[in-house]
Amino acid sequence: MVIASRILLLLAVATAALSAAMAAGDTDPRETELAEIREQIGRLESRLTEMRSRETSLEDRLDSLRLEIKLQEVQLTEATAAFELAEARTAAAEAEIGRLEAALVKIRQDLERRLAGLYRLGRQGYLRLFLSLEPNQDLLPAIRQLRFLVRRDQFTLERYTVTRDRLEEQRETLATERQEMAVWRGQEQERRDQLVANRRRQQRMLNRVTRERRELLARTQALQDKERKLARLIDSLLESGAKPLEGTPIQAFRGALDWPIRGEVTATFGPRLDPRYRTEVPHNGIDVTAPAGAEIRSIYPGEVLYASEFEGYGPMVVLHHSGRVFTLYAGLSELRAEKGQSVPLGTVLGTATGVLYFEIRVENQPEDPVGWLR
Repeated sequence: MVIASRILLLLAVATAALSAAMAAGDTDPRETELAEIREQIGRLESRLTEMRSRETSLEDRLDSLRLEIKLQEVQLTEATAAFELAEARTAAAEAEIGRLEAALVKIRQDLERRLAGLYRLGRQGYLRLFLSLEPNQDLLPAIRQLRFLVRRDQFTLERYTVTRDRLEEQRETLATERQEMAVWRGQEQERRDQLVANRRRQQRMLNRVTRERRELLARTQALQDKERKLARLIDSLLESGAKPLEGTPIQAFRGALDWPIRGEVTATFGPRLDPRYRTEVPHNGIDVTAPAGAEIRSIYPGEVLYASEFEGYGPMVVLHHSGRVFTLYAGLSELRAEKGQSVPLGTVLGTATGVLYFEIRVENQPEDPVGWLR
């Protein structure tokens, strides 16, 4: 009995060692692939978190969405690979269960034959077999045969028990694999739905970006066109009747001139850069925010060359000063100057709508008005 138990133990250890060696040398390549996919998901999640923390514009959000879609594509690949792996494991478990069930049937049949033989021998069957020896017969072979029969029956019984337990383990494994397969199947469908939704969202965002870019380009072109028209107006005024004026040139008072209106400069001189699309928009003057109805005054004596509506600027006054310098006052709510009128310093030219657009041009070249005013 003890010897048989030791033999069984050695067989179990050898079987376990063989299984471990086979497992170590025969790893399913799908497991390696799945591990690599999950590493890639981790890297993409880190990049997406970083990008979202730096979002400042619609284009930044679009870039984040592109990366999110890439992440979801990889996650879908993960779900598909995990489902296929779970499916393969389920199939392997089912095959192992089939093998164990067949083995169990065979062992059960062996046991049934043993039990039938013992039943025919009756109680103390082995002992009766032993006592049936002839008086002069050698006992040692009979004892050996008896030991063999006992060990054989014990081994068969223990093999039956081990196989039955292994079968139960495999059935539990199969149930777990089927549950996992169902989970991954559900996640695969969920990720497909998310991917479709985000691709639609990406298309809507792309359409919006395209539309905004088109609108910005149109506005930029309109502003550039407006500036070209204003420059042509000044050129035509110079050619048609802007004779040199007597008196001290205005340049002598650069930096000492009064403001045309008291208020806050809300847009400085120079081209403005659109923060979203990095497009330059011309801005050859300054915007001064002041109370609506506030009076706008000439910053130096001069002659009114223009006093009327001008496309893109609204009611506008252009003054010509000695030294071939022009000042432009646009966005007025009311005009109080007339073309050809000579105006002294501080003459009211009109009233403000709330924002005055003011330019200074030397020979039709815009300069920053802030450098001229005190």
